[in-house]
Amino acid sequence: MKKNVLWRFLLIGFTLLIAAIFFLPNTPLFKFMPEVWKKNMPSKGIVLGLDLQGGLHLVFEVEGDKAVEASAERYAYLIKDTLQKKKLQAEVKRNGLHIEITPFSQEISTVIKENYPNMDTVSGGQSLVLAVSEKEKAAIKDNAANQALETIRNRIDQFGVSEPTIQRQGENEIVVQLPGVKDPKRAIDLIGKTAQLEFKLLDEESPLAAQLPQAVAPSEEEGLLQQFADKLPAGDEILFEKKTNRETGVVRKLPILLKKQAVMTGDLLSEARVSLDNQFSEPYVSITFNAEGARRFEEVTGENVKKRLAIILDNTVYSAPVIQEKISGGSAQITGNFSMDEAKDLSIVLKAGALPAPLKMLQNVTVGPSLGEDSIKAGTLAGIVGTLAVVIFMLIYYKGSGLIADFALTLNIVLLFGAMASLNATLTLPGIAGIILAVGMAVDSNVLMFERIREEINAGKPPRSAIDSGYDKAFSTILDSHVTTLITAAVLFQFGTGPIKGFAVTLSLGVAINLFTALVGTKSIFDVITSKYKIVRLSI
Repeated sequence: MKKNVLWRFLLIGFTLLIAAIFFLPNTPLFKFMPEVWKKNMPSKGIVLGLDLQGGLHLVFEVEGDKAVEASAERYAYLIKDTLQKKKLQAEVKRNGLHIEITPFSQEISTVIKENYPNMDTVSGGQSLVLAVSEKEKAAIKDNAANQALETIRNRIDQFGVSEPTIQRQGENEIVVQLPGVKDPKRAIDLIGKTAQLEFKLLDEESPLAAQLPQAVAPSEEEGLLQQFADKLPAGDEILFEKKTNRETGVVRKLPILLKKQAVMTGDLLSEARVSLDNQFSEPYVSITFNAEGARRFEEVTGENVKKRLAIILDNTVYSAPVIQEKISGGSAQITGNFSMDEAKDLSIVLKAGALPAPLKMLQNVTVGPSLGEDSIKAGTLAGIVGTLAVVIFMLIYYKGSGLIADFALTLNIVLLFGAMASLNATLTLPGIAGIILAVGMAVDSNVLMFERIREEINAGKPPRSAIDSGYDKAFSTILDSHVTTLITAAVLFQFGTGPIKGFAVTLSLGVAINLFTALVGTKSIFDVITSKYKIVRLSI
């Protein structure tokens, strides 16, 4: 018996030590620990959620119609390429979500049906008008939402936000919660940037290229586009390159006439990183293509020597250098008078990939740290008051045995915080509620056992036998109640949102730890007391 009890106390002591080590980063003592300890031992602890430390709560709408429009543009390009390969002469134009093919022939119709089953025929006649099928539209919108979710998650992971919550809501909404963000504007810009990287050739042969002014003020962009709208050649567009005067800081926009069809896009990138130029030590973004992209870049530069190739991100020209020779190796640079943060953010969005469709912000709520402090104080006060009330009740109602139950309760709380710290769990207000509920459940287990022990004593059994019998009879009831609670917590974790998951985590840990403290902790103390002392009457 003594050896068995000793092992149980060693187990309790070991779990307490592990809990203390994991929870240490959340205490003021951690800053006094040596650097060797900080580097080699747990250093994160429990993370406070959005409602406790403040941060950003954002809701975005994925504009799926834009993704469908982009797909229609891609289909138009593919159809044109297919018809050319089949040596069928026809003009292919996209008008909104429709693709018009002129002239129409039965042979063209057959080619379309064989190669593009997702396209529906809107009308025939002299021109064949196609549109993306409704089934394909639904699939494109759903894929756009899923891809946007993963893209946002990748960007935020690289941005370095601790314990973010990113999830879909409804058909086309994405909820983003960023606890502890210090620069909300930068985070919002990073998430919402479409990051559509394109490489387009300048149309310097058109007479319009010579008519464009050398530079305009940013406020004059719309006016210039309207002025030249009627003169714009088919298949061309006007975009602007931003130039900032180093001395005065004045920003000017350089209008550039470009071929609308991109020769390459950013989906061929494999790497994007920040570098510094040798002349001014200014940051720029160095990009590297994958194998297919390197081959395509070599082809494009080889076929267009002495022409200008514009590097465009989200319809803004960052640079338009002259191709001096064929470029092999698959690398290029994006320059644009970046600050270091701007260059870092640009490299992040390029590495994470472009959003498949623009995001429209529906909700932007900044939770201040003062609200978090108030929440922590209120939750802590509620926990302390509730725990003290339970402790006093157990002492009054169960006397000496109540003191043992209070020890188990303290052990339960310490181990619960240690377990949460070991998982780097996020503590939210619902999580605090889960901790308080776990405290109540811890006492409930002891109440069940103590009542069974009382029944055995009233039946005339001696204290030692009454304790053993009481624990045996209460075990199945306690186990059943805890298992059903664990099932409920598992369902909450699987289907709940961030705060609900936080509640489920604390509740699950509390249930598991409660079984240990109630069945091992209190029983060990009773065994020590009854084996060391001749107990005639049990204080219960």
